[in-house]
Amino acid sequence: MSESGITGYGTYLPSFKISRKLIADENSWAIPALRSLGKGHRRFCSWDEDAITMGVESLRSCLQSQPSINVNSLIFASTSAPYADYQNATSVALAADLPPDLKVMDVAGSLRASTSALITALHSNSNGTSYIVASDKRRAKPGSIQEIQYAAGSATLAVGSENIIAKFVDSHSIVTQFIDHYRSGEQNYDYSWEERWIRDEGYLKIVPQTVAKLLNKTNISADEISYFCMPGSISRLGITLAKRIGINADAVVDNLMPEVGDTGTPQALLIFTAALEKAKPGEKILLVGFGAGCDAILFECTEAIANYKPDLNLSDVIDSGESVEKYTQFLSFSDEFSVDWGMRAEFDSKVAISQLYRAQDQMSGFNGGQCPDCKTTQFPVLATCVNCGSTSKQVSIRLADIEAKVSTFTQDYLQYYPAPPMYWGLVQFKNDARLLMEIVGVRQNELRVGDELKMVYRIKQKDQKRGLHRYFWKATPVYSQGS
Repeated sequence: MSESGITGYGTYLPSFKISRKLIADENSWAIPALRSLGKGHRRFCSWDEDAITMGVESLRSCLQSQPSINVNSLIFASTSAPYADYQNATSVALAADLPPDLKVMDVAGSLRASTSALITALHSNSNGTSYIVASDKRRAKPGSIQEIQYAAGSATLAVGSENIIAKFVDSHSIVTQFIDHYRSGEQNYDYSWEERWIRDEGYLKIVPQTVAKLLNKTNISADEISYFCMPGSISRLGITLAKRIGINADAVVDNLMPEVGDTGTPQALLIFTAALEKAKPGEKILLVGFGAGCDAILFECTEAIANYKPDLNLSDVIDSGESVEKYTQFLSFSDEFSVDWGMRAEFDSKVAISQLYRAQDQMSGFNGGQCPDCKTTQFPVLATCVNCGSTSKQVSIRLADIEAKVSTFTQDYLQYYPAPPMYWGLVQFKNDARLLMEIVGVRQNELRVGDELKMVYRIKQKDQKRGLHRYFWKATPVYSQGS
């Protein structure tokens, strides 16, 4: 079996964040005890984001630093995937413009779905690159502890045998029917058990047992671990486990709870990317996944990690973001609050499945056409060139990754839109293509002609009757890191 390991990574967090104090204060009339948890922020999705759109963005970020050469497979891990009987991984792969000759798979059922998928890819003796995309938009009942703790986000890891930055050493897994939380297919919210039971009978017994067997298999002592990546929302869990296992306390990687929250399946991989950003050649990283058992995976960083540059540093992504000061806006975007939008919102959003299939190259891949005669790029692709009228077959051009700027825009309060005002206007691409597009993520009404834009994959319309949403590309302003 050839050597395998991590060859690249990408992360994505929604730009919206809300203060936990604000959530606690809004519910203090009924549950005053929440105030003790009111520190820091948690990330949450805009109305047009879900596990698929976030997965696309983290995968695109990974592809920016690790091109999709000889792609073998894509595994999509999520406990909040939009579809129960339609392959979510297919949508992610098409939107990221991966080749059609690809093995794709959805995995779910546990928060360690991401680490289990990673182990599967690492043990696979296949050539090429496999992408593990973990993404969750966790739903929580208003006024609950989960509302304060849960968050949304995505992480992607590239697994391969060339240009490895973190070599796979070995792994060990344990399966047990320990239930810390669960959610049936008919329920919207998780049901969680008592925290002390979860900590004492779950984490503190199952994790050390799993890690001990892994370290014994690899003949590596606990004090050789440079980075200990332990997901979970329980306070000081990583420190407590490190002490029990024998790992140095300073090896514990921050679990991202203070300013991100518990993102679910992506949390383990997000913590792992935080370790990769700091790691040096020769250092060892221990990654743990927990849920209906435990996964423990050991890596050793190679010389290549010193020269690896991610598309975005996770630390910069965490420092950026827009604070939302309205609790009802947070509830609306989280599908926990129904606003009466009036008659303008009364229309049918049925998706034309046949047209979606025929135009998937344009709708999902965002591929326009370039005239071979006059070199004009247009979207959508038509039988004739909009500039010279040529009927020659147009060359496919992907617009999703091309730089763009605001040419014109309108701020619209009149038509129905789930996050008023709606911004739309002409987007001028660097390759001279021009397209009328929706513009999202505008902060504090700050949008100017000439502002730099990038493309993001989002929900265009929600079909509430049938449950099949229409996805498409939107433009969003490029803000400086930390803003």
